[in-house]
Amino acid sequence: MSEKHHVEEHRDDEAKKLGMWLFIFTELLLFGGLFIVYSIFRFEYPKCFREGSLELSVTIGAVNTIALLISSMTVAMALTAVQKGNKKLALQLIAVTLLLALLFLVNKYFEWGHKFEMGLYPGSETMKHLDRGHLLYFSLYFFMTGLHALHIIIGMVLLFICIFKVKSGNVHTKNYSFMENGALYWHLVDLIWIFLFPLMYLIS
Repeated sequence: MSEKHHVEEHRDDEAKKLGMWLFIFTELLLFGGLFIVYSIFRFEYPKCFREGSLELSVTIGAVNTIALLISSMTVAMALTAVQKGNKKLALQLIAVTLLLALLFLVNKYFEWGHKFEMGLYPGSETMKHLDRGHLLYFSLYFFMTGLHALHIIIGMVLLFICIFKVKSGNVHTKNYSFMENGALYWHLVDLIWIFLFPLMYLIS
């Protein structure tokens, strides 16, 4: 009976992992489509896109990139800690990941706030009077970085759930599929930003 239960549990874990990989694939298709759209318009309006990127803070973008890269490392270390049964270390590393995610969102808040002060936001009078190239750049900027920020928030919710599951013992050395899927999702968030940062901020 116990052997049958173990096989079913193993199959459930594999099904959860497969489901997460399929979800990640659909997310990559979504952002991949946006990257293609961005590339087409960037090729059509290179001067406008270059001028638009000068309104962004490369420093903030770089800090956020470093924060997400470190957070990917800490969430991977947290998963390893769970697998090795080190509950305390796992909780600490998840907390560090959440703090880095919060740092990213705070930086994004100030960056977006500056754009709002300048009137560069969707639907503003300033945006209505921009030429087509600049309008496309800032529209894509807000949509793509906004969608990414939403994924950051979803990832944070998943990591908060991981904390409660690790604390309660529902996630442990023999049952860590939820933590594993949460870490996979967080790596997706990091990967998307690695493409967004140079596309939006480092146009030469």
